[in-house]
Amino acid sequence: MRQILRFLWNSTRGHRLAPWRSPYLLWRIETYCGVKTQQIGFWEFWEFVWRERRNLGRFLKWTAEMERYVRPNRGA
Repeated sequence: MRQILRFLWNSTRGHRLAPWRSPYLLWRIETYCGVKTQQIGFWEFWEFVWRERRNLGRFLKWTAEMERYVRPNRGA
């Protein structure tokens, strides 16, 4: 869980209270589903998050697994 929160914290840097403005998250959405970043606003962002919540959960678990693989000595 800590790794998931860490990813979210890092990916929304500068936009923590408004994650739909995060250039990194917008880029990830654009590359995932092809919607241009200029077309993604508040409602589109949250609709995407809700619609893809299972896939996003799997992605966040995968990033945590990769983090543990890359840095195995960090506390569990």
